[in-house]
Amino acid sequence: MVEVLAVRLRPRAGPAKICLRSGGQEGAEVADHEAAQLSAPIEASPGLPFPPPLVLPQVLPSAEEAAALYRELSQNPGISTACLGPDVTTQYGGKYCSLYTEWSQRDLVQAKSIKFCRQYLLFHDGASIVYAGPGGACCEISNELLSCESPSGALKAVLLKVAGKEKEKEKEKQFLEVWYQNLKVKSIDLTALDKHGSVYDDDQFGCLAWSHSETHLLYVAEKKRPKAESFFQTKAPELDGSADEELECPKKTDAPIKGEQFVYYEDWGETLSTRSVPVLCVLDIEGSSISVLEGVPKHVSPGQAFWSPDDTGVVFVGWWHEPFRLGLRHCTNRRSALFYVDLTGGKCELLSEDTGALWSPRLSPDCCHIAYLENRVLGPHQQCSRLRMYNWRTKQTCTVLEAVPRQVWGAFPGIYCTTLPRLCWAADSRRLVLDTSQRSQQDVFVVDTQTGSTTSLTADAPQGSWSVLTIDRDLLVAQFSTPSCPATLQVAVLPGVGQEAQIKWICLQNAPPVPGINWGIRTLKPPPDQENPQYEGLDFDAILLRPSEGPTVQKPPLVVMPHGGPHTVFSAGWMLYPATLCRLGFAVLLVNYRGSLGFGQDSVNSLPGNVGTQDVRDVQLCVEQVLQEEQLDASRVALVGGSHGGFLACHLIGQFPDTYRACVVRNPVVNIASMLTITDIPDWCLTEMGVPYVPNNLPDPAHLTVMLQKSPISYINQVRTPVLLMLGEDDKRVPPAQGLEYYRALKARGVPTRLLWYPKNNHALAGVEAEADGFMNIVLWLLQHLQG
Repeated sequence: MVEVLAVRLRPRAGPAKICLRSGGQEGAEVADHEAAQLSAPIEASPGLPFPPPLVLPQVLPSAEEAAALYRELSQNPGISTACLGPDVTTQYGGKYCSLYTEWSQRDLVQAKSIKFCRQYLLFHDGASIVYAGPGGACCEISNELLSCESPSGALKAVLLKVAGKEKEKEKEKQFLEVWYQNLKVKSIDLTALDKHGSVYDDDQFGCLAWSHSETHLLYVAEKKRPKAESFFQTKAPELDGSADEELECPKKTDAPIKGEQFVYYEDWGETLSTRSVPVLCVLDIEGSSISVLEGVPKHVSPGQAFWSPDDTGVVFVGWWHEPFRLGLRHCTNRRSALFYVDLTGGKCELLSEDTGALWSPRLSPDCCHIAYLENRVLGPHQQCSRLRMYNWRTKQTCTVLEAVPRQVWGAFPGIYCTTLPRLCWAADSRRLVLDTSQRSQQDVFVVDTQTGSTTSLTADAPQGSWSVLTIDRDLLVAQFSTPSCPATLQVAVLPGVGQEAQIKWICLQNAPPVPGINWGIRTLKPPPDQENPQYEGLDFDAILLRPSEGPTVQKPPLVVMPHGGPHTVFSAGWMLYPATLCRLGFAVLLVNYRGSLGFGQDSVNSLPGNVGTQDVRDVQLCVEQVLQEEQLDASRVALVGGSHGGFLACHLIGQFPDTYRACVVRNPVVNIASMLTITDIPDWCLTEMGVPYVPNNLPDPAHLTVMLQKSPISYINQVRTPVLLMLGEDDKRVPPAQGLEYYRALKARGVPTRLLWYPKNNHALAGVEAEADGFMNIVLWLLQHLQG
């Protein structure tokens, strides 16, 4: 007997039931109720102007209708950055500050993602926000890579990229600018100074940090590589050097090295292929001089750096790169530690243990504590993390929050975030705020580092996906979205210790809910024969989006989407593909099978060694149960998945060929054995098989056999479902050879298949053009094979 629970995801009195949110007339009432909860005594500012939504019939659409709807919904922007300016006191004694925000939006015409900024004004009395509203129109930002305001808010540093001149075949240049109020006081050509390679603007290593004195800037760049030339390079005859001496031209000291032209430089894998040897760099603003810091241990690569409390040194995270580099993106299990390098003597000191994997160090406002996240080395790439804290004065480290074995409503669910906000500390330097997954939703919590107690700041707010953008002087900025409502900007004042639950959120920038979408979250428990004997009693979730009831009696088809990872999670927030498919008349099922984040470390640990069985059965169980309970067309079910989601989709059409009429996979894992030696994460191949990863071990024949048995390719002879493959040419995580292997196997067996190849795209296929083309081809494939 299969036990299925449908719950609201928040403990409430009365029987458990599925929580449905609607984007139609019923949804408008829900949205109005949510806005009332969020807006306190002041009125929310008007949202950005949006075109009227398309009205589509409750039947499968044409390609033209799909393109028009995608064009409409893809215009919804997302919030990437928020920064609060210093408080200003008015002549009447009131206080206000500016809120600077950066947003990103897809531009389908230019086939790129554009970035724009908007400012708001927040009037507050220290305990509450008394008025908030926009401070001007939006303004597009171009060529900006990084920016950071100084501690006082008087200065701003901006890292820019400038395209080189095509006729002269110049490479792209980087400039560092310093602004004071309305004046640019410095513009430094970093490329011309030639002290290092490109500055890192990623969120893995990159940083742009002001010293406390506001006289120096700290950043991370690629180490300068020696110039190389052929042994047979023809040179022009050298002129007499006396002319150069008369002109006082500096002599070139970096003469090219012969035999170094084709030296291989390791990189850090997916999305970090231009990162190899990072170095810490300091810019003296007044003298416009750059120093590359010495003293960093040679066995680590530095990043995520900031100034020590007294500006005498730099604190940074160092990742071990011996014996060789592994992929780092989305891998919070790489060995790393916290270091301090003294600027005066160049001495480097280890601040943390060197046996863990840590990241996101954050200095408290009083400069006494450094909080950071920590995982176990190797094992699952994403885990339930520990929150640790280093005391700068006592040099002692303590654990504030441990990993949570199992999620329990009413208790802290554990930490499942890829990074802490850059500013996460409250003004008292005692508490910090973070967002984390709580099963299939995301919530904001405040953590008391003295007591280890936690309080949800979104327990009484609408259900969905909350994430912290920044906190400064206890002014808290967050974003919120749901599967039927794009990102909205929220602000609040963090109450005092013990009063945090009384927080009042205010919607500063609204977004209209998308009509025609009902969504809800259901919980499922596997039957006894599918229980994991080591981790019994685990359950899992699924988010179901379905079109609002229309005039037609036709049951909608179902699109099943298992997530990738496998240790990630679908949160009940805005997602372009599922929302657009739902508006086109498809029901969409997002499955958070056992092994997903947000359910406790036991759930994460239950999957390694059981991929291809436990996760596959969870998805199939969910599909069968939803088809029994919902008014959906069981004869028109399709699969769409990427990475490990593609792994599951390919498994499902092989193990349950009668269930699915169409399948679309993006960069799928199809043969773990053949992927082992070509991926940037070979440890994944062994870990998910349940085998420890040892860098100097050669592949074991027995292990390779198990990898093949657990792979979708082993079920290829049962596949009859038409398959669309979408592959990124530059994918280092699941190289396109995987998809090609599956494509050829399908073609050899006469299974209808089509392959899309996207140049200059990596694992995520996140380029605007590839993303849009991929969506349209998904729709066309579904229409072709689900009609009738």
